[in-house]
Amino acid sequence: MKSLLYTGLIFATALLFLPSARAATYRVGPGRPHATLQEVASLLGPGDVVEVDGGHTYPGGVVFTRPGTAGDPITIRGSWGGQTARPVLYGGTNTVHFETSWPYDGTGENDASHYVFEGFEVTGGTSRGIFHQAANLTVRDTVVRGCPQHGILGADGGSGSLILECVEVYSCGEGDSCHQIYAATDEVNRPGSVFRMERCYLHDANGGNNVKSRAERNEIRYNWIEGAYYHELELIGPDPGGAPDGWTPDLAREDSDVVGNVIFSRREAYHHVIRIGGDGTGESDGRYRFVNNTIILSESNDAAVFRLFDGLESVEMHNNVLWRVGGNPADVMRELDADWATGTEVIAGSNNWIPSSAVNVPVQWRGTVPGADPGFADPGSDDFHPAAASPLIGAGNCSPEGPPGFPFPEPLFPPVRHPPPRPPGTCGSAEDRPVSGSIDLGAYERLSPLPVSAPPRDYNGDGTGEIAVFRESGGLWAVRGLTRAYFGRPGDLPVPADYAGGGTAAIAVFRPAAGLWA
Repeated sequence: MKSLLYTGLIFATALLFLPSARAATYRVGPGRPHATLQEVASLLGPGDVVEVDGGHTYPGGVVFTRPGTAGDPITIRGSWGGQTARPVLYGGTNTVHFETSWPYDGTGENDASHYVFEGFEVTGGTSRGIFHQAANLTVRDTVVRGCPQHGILGADGGSGSLILECVEVYSCGEGDSCHQIYAATDEVNRPGSVFRMERCYLHDANGGNNVKSRAERNEIRYNWIEGAYYHELELIGPDPGGAPDGWTPDLAREDSDVVGNVIFSRREAYHHVIRIGGDGTGESDGRYRFVNNTIILSESNDAAVFRLFDGLESVEMHNNVLWRVGGNPADVMRELDADWATGTEVIAGSNNWIPSSAVNVPVQWRGTVPGADPGFADPGSDDFHPAAASPLIGAGNCSPEGPPGFPFPEPLFPPVRHPPPRPPGTCGSAEDRPVSGSIDLGAYERLSPLPVSAPPRDYNGDGTGEIAVFRESGGLWAVRGLTRAYFGRPGDLPVPADYAGGGTAAIAVFRPAAGLWA
């Protein structure tokens, strides 16, 4: 009996890892079994994949209503390898809509949750490019442009977690109330949801904020964000006028972790870069964390970088670079409109680079690095890597901490990638951020123009030497066909050899400044 039970357990466990029994692949394109996405939307089930031929334009107004599952999401993929361009979805009121039955209470027939949407260009709708009204949607390697209202919109009710990876958004928004990206999560029906944006490129907005989010938690990482009509980032609380039944202001606290981004306010006028807390409607009473960002203001923009507004609980900033083009004074923080949840301001910060002439610098900041020039490699060409003699190199706090009693939940540190090139390219093209020793300030770690060739050595004991390189700026060793590892720091020399006499070479460095062999 014990043997039978054990065998049955193995069989049942194995079933958990099998693909969905009914998963199918649908092909869409000229001459394919299906000509449009509309033809397959009603057929989809967990684990299904839809592949859409690139180099063609397809009608928008696509509405997805059928759910995948967490283990078997539905994938809608633009297959444009070898084609001239991504497939284009054009037109419709909402060009792509992930729909739930409305008003959402979890009992309706439609719930387009658990989707991956990748490899498209979305444009030409009369309202929104992508309308997110479900849960667990991932959008990657996609361009959203030319939407007269919102580029990507999350509904106040019914929406859950949203992940954007390698997404480019531009020429969207209108006035001050329609935005390039407007995220929200339903704290009643989808508690604990997260809006995560990584390696995205937002630019040249027609109106509104580049990112406005009312999500329960925001994770804004490794993006290039510039050219908003209003704020580059606005991270606030839910809209009481649009929240679902059962919502109250104290139901959840909205927190934001902003790490490793380039944020460039190019407006030639008084224009705050980042607003947190609220916008006169929903307040977050949340905790905010800004780490290793490079934040730039145009030469004529003398507004504050951080605009604290309405209800918030705590703010911390570490290892950021705040610079105004031309070296003009920068206004660091406007706190006049803040309404602190605890009744008193709660601010922390460490090792931020600011112009020596900066004003309204929080007195709670420690280890601030003031200067006349941050030493960017080529700011005129938007290359914000630290130059060889930059004061940003190694000046960071490697153990940043929030204000006592207000720890940020699950903070990201250290940052592991650089912001994307422009345009961002494919998702696999992101540049890793090496860390060795003290971290550099801002969104970029100093990189050597070229890696140093290490002497050929036998690293695996097969009797032949392997090609290897050592990138001293981050201590990265790359041994062809074998490994990538981090060991060393700027100024070190690669000296691999068989130090143990075992027939294989060990990675090693010599540090001339200290006479150290390691």
